[in-house]
Amino acid sequence: MRNTSVFQAAIRLAAMAVAVFALSGLETTGARADELAKDLFGAQKLPAATAPHSYGFYSKGCFAGGVAIATDGPTWQAMRLSRNRRWGHPTMIRLIEKLSHDAVADGWPGLLVGDISQPRGGPMLTGHASHQIGLDADIWFTPMPDHRLTPTERENMSATSLVNDKTHLVIDRLWTPAHERLLKRAASYPEVERILVNPGIKKKLCDTVTGDRSWLRKIRPFWGHDYHFHVRIGCQPGSVGCKTQESTPPGDGCDKSLAWWFTEEPWRPSKNPDAPKARDVMTMAKLPKECRAVLNAPSPQSEAAVTMGDTGGSAVATTKPDAKPTVDVGAPPVPANAFAPTPIKRPPLPLPKPSR
Repeated sequence: MRNTSVFQAAIRLAAMAVAVFALSGLETTGARADELAKDLFGAQKLPAATAPHSYGFYSKGCFAGGVAIATDGPTWQAMRLSRNRRWGHPTMIRLIEKLSHDAVADGWPGLLVGDISQPRGGPMLTGHASHQIGLDADIWFTPMPDHRLTPTERENMSATSLVNDKTHLVIDRLWTPAHERLLKRAASYPEVERILVNPGIKKKLCDTVTGDRSWLRKIRPFWGHDYHFHVRIGCQPGSVGCKTQESTPPGDGCDKSLAWWFTEEPWRPSKNPDAPKARDVMTMAKLPKECRAVLNAPSPQSEAAVTMGDTGGSAVATTKPDAKPTVDVGAPPVPANAFAPTPIKRPPLPLPKPSR
């Protein structure tokens, strides 16, 4: 990885300079307890320049010391560049890069990367309920094309749903063995605790996976997730105050808990469709107290100083020696930020259908 030593040195210096200040619990200027957290965190353009640390839960928290994945790498491209959601805990960013390289070796052309987190996490202005502590990331099921997408293409290109919205089953003509290999690879990493997919995709895996099925335990069905999958890693060492999620149940998940998704109950209209979403009413008082200090912490000198990955477009990833390059050699990096939509709720299942 390029500039790794320089990047790490910058992080260490920043951490030594501001860690005590940033994590001291001081009140953030203007961050009253009754202010909406999404407005404050959504306004942040850069991360808190401290050592990496996640606070709270995936759907109620924040994080410091975030880094960004480059908008372009040899085996990935970032989508929805009008957003600023390509930030995460360094372990999360390294995992996405590793998955992209390993997936290409498995025959997948490269990743289209969706939402990770805002620079300092917290509730988002729109979309997700989770993705707040830098430990969640969305990956499109659409393979990376063989050319570098323009900013306009990344903004407007539609992802392809793999699921029939009436039957809730996978559309067979769109499903390939490569999709299965991609999910299996993502589930293979010990850092990954669960992967959320549409119930139809979980069923397809249950019906077709042969041999080792142990990795299916990490593949969990949930609403949405028909055009992307959601990777979640666990709380990282040193993140005191990061709240862990429930462990996935034993077994491969191809049981009654999956059958529930193919009854009427999960798809019934909400009884209170106009109820506000948690992120829209979450105040600073509802977040861990450390999130005030995260908001108040200094920013790094620049976005480039805390961006990981190859941004030059000079590297070429191929699946075969004679294959077309997955990116244009020498193509300029895209001068923009982050990613893709689709709200998700909390991970345990089964759950009552969330209001929309």
